[in-house]
Amino acid sequence: MKSHMTKAEAGAFKERWEAVNHAERVELRAASLEQKAKHLAALMASVESFGWSKALASEEIVVRERWNELRKKRQK
Repeated sequence: MKSHMTKAEAGAFKERWEAVNHAERVELRAASLEQKAKHLAALMASVESFGWSKALASEEIVVRERWNELRKKRQK
């Protein structure tokens, strides 16, 4: 197994991922609101099984603190 990638291989790898990303953006833009809502619901339902509960809860605390700081600054 090779341990290093040549410059040409790296360029080809990057081009393939750019093509994948472009196709994904096109697909997402074409999706209906209903499809997007279903995908979001599926992700939200998967939180427990992926073990994301603690991470999301800790991020939620940080976000709430930031919103509170913004509210305080706006009231001044």
